[in-house]
Amino acid sequence: MSDNLWAMVLNALFLLFSGDKALWEIIAVSLRVSLFAILISTPIALVLAFLLSNCHCYFTKIALSITHTLVAVPAVVVGLVIYLLLSKYGVLGDLYWLFSQKAMILGQILLAFPIILNVSYSGLNSISKQAEETAVTFGAKRWQVALILMFECRFTLITAITMAFGRIIAEVGSAMMIGGNILHHTRNITTAIALETSKGEFSQAIALGIVLVILALTLNLFIMFFNKKTSL
Repeated sequence: MSDNLWAMVLNALFLLFSGDKALWEIIAVSLRVSLFAILISTPIALVLAFLLSNCHCYFTKIALSITHTLVAVPAVVVGLVIYLLLSKYGVLGDLYWLFSQKAMILGQILLAFPIILNVSYSGLNSISKQAEETAVTFGAKRWQVALILMFECRFTLITAITMAFGRIIAEVGSAMMIGGNILHHTRNITTAIALETSKGEFSQAIALGIVLVILALTLNLFIMFFNKKTSL
């Protein structure tokens, strides 16, 4: 490794551990946007997953086909759709959300929702119907049955949420298009890495890259832990 590269890595570590305000502000924007997206998308996805797991009809197959397709849609395409909706002449243009954190949250919701829904549906669908029948026999209401079943496959649901968070915290296409990469406002980890690299300013890009790698490792260990719990 060349001396220049070592110097950039050491400077990146210094930025991280010295509490550089600009760096940690960017990290905070990423975490804030992604956590809001997860908090909004999770309950809706879980409710819909429960309804689909208890509705074995043609509509269920159509809904699952749509969500499976949405999982594979690139983030930049999601960003394009939201950009068109929120632009001046879009149907949601009056909200004035374009190039804001609200727009970024909306984009990440659309990315996280199908992942949580699909994985949660698989988990709920794998539970023995005996658990549901037992709950109904003891007089449990529909919402209570839903909570019981979700508790039974809680490790799968946690894995679904973790996977969704991992995808949205690391996406760049949607965030760049609808967030605008505005300093102190919508510049997050991935858009800052892209910008700093294009400018040839690698220290901050490396520091933010280290943060993403740590987050990815932590999330993967988290998923491995809960997968192990599920298999026990």
